[in-house]
Amino acid sequence: MEQVVLVDEQDKELGTMEKLEAHRVGALHRALSVFIYNTAGEMLLQKRNTDKYHSGGLWTNTCCSHPRPGEPIADAAVRRLKEEMGLATELTEKFSFVYKAHFDNGLIEHEFDHVFVGTTNEPPIPDPDEVAAYVYVSKNFLLADLASHPEKYTEWFKLCWHMVDESVNAGKF
Repeated sequence: MEQVVLVDEQDKELGTMEKLEAHRVGALHRALSVFIYNTAGEMLLQKRNTDKYHSGGLWTNTCCSHPRPGEPIADAAVRRLKEEMGLATELTEKFSFVYKAHFDNGLIEHEFDHVFVGTTNEPPIPDPDEVAAYVYVSKNFLLADLASHPEKYTEWFKLCWHMVDESVNAGKF
């Protein structure tokens, strides 16, 4: 059973819990989000496999996951980017934030999310168990699509992509 690291609002470790149970009860736990750009400044999005336990079939950032107990968060980001998208590139942690989202299936996402950014022009080789599709998008496309179709995107992506954009390059893709 996959375990997540439970934390408080300052990201202090409190213990572990089975992943699905943490999402059932809404326990605050450590997570990571990776945003990959190409050198044209386009963001790599993935469409989550429809069989995911929540948010299946929705578009989101390049990679989202949880570190294993005892695993440094930066190592987990590198590991999961390789596992989900078949990509290896240098990642930089930009910021972290806490969010809580309730889903129609009764699960609750309550995460202390560490956000990493990297750049590569290598083509992704996604794991089909994780990823249904991928696309590189411009900022203008993303702004328009989020405004007209917000239901196509994950909750955490809608909350943090503007912060990523600001932290990466002051609003320029």
